[in-house]
Amino acid sequence: MSGTDVIARIHDSVAALPAGEWDALTDGGNPFVSHDFLSAMETSRSVGGRSGWIPVPLTIAEPDGALIAAMPAYLKEHSQGEYVFDHAWADAWERAGGHYYPKLQIAVPFTPATGPRVLSRRDDLLLPMLRAAESLCDQNGLSSAHATFIEPDQVPVFEQAGWLLREDIQFHWENRGYTDFDGFLGALSSRKRKDIRKEREKAQEGVTIEHLSGADLREEHWDAFWEFYQDTGARKWGHPYLTRAAFSLLGETMADRILLVLARIDGEPVAGALNFIGADALYGRYWGASIDKPFLHFELCYYQAIDAAIARGLSRVEAGAQGGHKLARGYEPVRTVSAHYIAHPGLRSAIADYLEQERAGVASDQLRLGEHTPFRRD
Repeated sequence: MSGTDVIARIHDSVAALPAGEWDALTDGGNPFVSHDFLSAMETSRSVGGRSGWIPVPLTIAEPDGALIAAMPAYLKEHSQGEYVFDHAWADAWERAGGHYYPKLQIAVPFTPATGPRVLSRRDDLLLPMLRAAESLCDQNGLSSAHATFIEPDQVPVFEQAGWLLREDIQFHWENRGYTDFDGFLGALSSRKRKDIRKEREKAQEGVTIEHLSGADLREEHWDAFWEFYQDTGARKWGHPYLTRAAFSLLGETMADRILLVLARIDGEPVAGALNFIGADALYGRYWGASIDKPFLHFELCYYQAIDAAIARGLSRVEAGAQGGHKLARGYEPVRTVSAHYIAHPGLRSAIADYLEQERAGVASDQLRLGEHTPFRRD
């Protein structure tokens, strides 16, 4: 696949590419596009094999072989673990006699967090990388390519390329210069302040909460969290996406970028929330518990994350996909964007019509939700 003056290549693994060259393509702010994270997904067998996520990273290199652009990409045999739902598109195309799978997914596996989807320090290479993804689809009979949770700065490139844009809503907490949790509460209405204080009091009753990062993370902590994660994964998705080995690998290579919030009762772990630390954001990823204690989920996933973000001077908390219950806890509706290359003109036209109507609904929802935040109206 070639552009006017560059050639893009397909690889079968991020782990096989030079870690230093890959990471040099980013500003280091987003932990999920790091070589450590993506290669851990491969090495742990969370992707590859029979997972339905086959790594096919795309790169552009200098004549001497040094990477100057890259794209984390996967051939997908299903639509699981993406958090931008296109099952209806697949069903419609299959009923029309087409083959929707495999498709090309440009994303971080199992991770609904905003981030760069084309990695390069050169703006002039962003569009050629998208053209390379299109060529990969066209030359191999793939129905489509999908880039999900694109960071805002890169959305115009996908729009310039003519990809269809799709919008959704997540709930993020924004740090407006708070010095502590009470400072945040002071920005809320009186009733919401009281509600949150009561929730935290009930959640913390009889519970010890610890924040673990860096050298403090040990295998015993991953053993406990794995049990929590398996239970949540089985209830939400049918089976956990990550393998047990993934947590050990992430702990070995990214411990300083991980925050594990662990709750104990009488010294025994009973619940945990796993977060990743970015340059300017805390990303909440997984949660689980072995007990059913009122408000413990909110405490570990939302309030402790706010505490941690304030302590680290981070500007926001991204608490993952969905969850309207986050609204009452100070997390505000934020637009997220995905972009879609649809190879067949007929399918593309149908999806474009659908997305135009969907975007209007999402915009209306965001306005409506924004009117129900718990912040003081003054």
